[in-house]
Amino acid sequence: MQDPVTTPEKTPRKAALASFMGSAVEYYDFFIFGSAAALIFPTVFFPDDDTSALVMSFATFGFAYVARPIGAVFVGHFGDRIGRRKVLLFTLLLMGASTFLIGCLPSYDAIGWAAPALLVLCRVLQGLSAAGEQAGASSLTLEHAPDDRRSFFTSWTLTGTQGGQILAALVFIPVVALPDDIKYGIGWRIPFWVSAVVVLVAYMIRRGLHETPEFEEARANDEIAKLPLGVLMRDHWVDVVRVICCAFIAAVSTVFGNLAIAYGTEVGVNESITLWLVVVANVFALFTQPFFGNLADRIGRKPVFVYGAVSSAALMPFYLLSMGQDSELLTFALAVATFSFGYAAANAVWPSFYGEMFSTRVRFSGMAIGTQIGFMMAGFAPSIVTALGGVSEGGWVVTSLFTAVICAIAAVSALTARETKDVPTTALGLRTERAREAAAGVT
Repeated sequence: MQDPVTTPEKTPRKAALASFMGSAVEYYDFFIFGSAAALIFPTVFFPDDDTSALVMSFATFGFAYVARPIGAVFVGHFGDRIGRRKVLLFTLLLMGASTFLIGCLPSYDAIGWAAPALLVLCRVLQGLSAAGEQAGASSLTLEHAPDDRRSFFTSWTLTGTQGGQILAALVFIPVVALPDDIKYGIGWRIPFWVSAVVVLVAYMIRRGLHETPEFEEARANDEIAKLPLGVLMRDHWVDVVRVICCAFIAAVSTVFGNLAIAYGTEVGVNESITLWLVVVANVFALFTQPFFGNLADRIGRKPVFVYGAVSSAALMPFYLLSMGQDSELLTFALAVATFSFGYAAANAVWPSFYGEMFSTRVRFSGMAIGTQIGFMMAGFAPSIVTALGGVSEGGWVVTSLFTAVICAIAAVSALTARETKDVPTTALGLRTERAREAAAGVT
């Protein structure tokens, strides 16, 4: 007689910590590229330092978002086949290696157009890694969390992302203060090289976390999908489309953290001040995001997410306008309001909101593919809006309209979703699959 399989114990706090640290490191790497794309790369990797160089630099930032849907299919497949933990260890190491290599690249003056080509290659590798990080960490934490605290614990995955953005901005503040010959020489490379150390620390933390009880139980019961993508597209394609549209909200983050930096310097805000705006807003978000996550466990995911989308659209024009008003206190206050008390609500809730649309069999794939296709809007937002005049005098109008449109799409899509705060973890996503099975039985 075969011995019964022992289901691993749920460890929500340990899972949340591992997700926080992994996301912080992954997105430190990801966001230092964003800061460099706004402030360094137009000079180092392109032939002229004008608007066209900035557009091309922001385009390299966006290339990662093209790679991410491709990586999502690959990473999602293995995340649902062999487990969340193993895939997350792989993505962490890939991000660290590609980031370190960026710091080693020669400039345009040294090798011409081969320099931006190599930059794009490294950025694509970053995108392949990032494709699975948030989806995998969110799936892992959700499946470790108690049923009534899923939103709170998964919010720490995105809070880790804010921690990475804070660290990235703090590292770049002294870099932009350096004399130009040092800043555009070795200075900008140091933050990329330092990532090797922090990746190693996060790897050691993540390695000590065991696989989720939900996944182990599914494996023990032989419920692992042989082709998760096939099951996903057959039973959950509507949810995938919904997640894609909701994920447009991520463009608020790149508008705030990358585009607004360039716009601020254009209207006379000091470069260091623009970076401090990002730091301060993200510091506040470290506290507000767990609050919003806890609130969503009480009143539901949909109202909190929709509030985050609507408030982001409403506050963005006031934030951008304040940059030209010669009042740093007002700008800081509106930065905190827009990001920490607006966008942070949707950002904190989406890991549980999206993840709860799918069953354990396809959760990693569903979240990864849906978010990464939707995140392409975030990736190309800076270059699109810059090309439309968003970083020139009066560009706040274009940026605000763009933000309003993507927030409206996200909010309307969220309203079409089922509220899942009271659905047990073991039952998540099964209603869709059972409806399909019932229909097949009838026919």
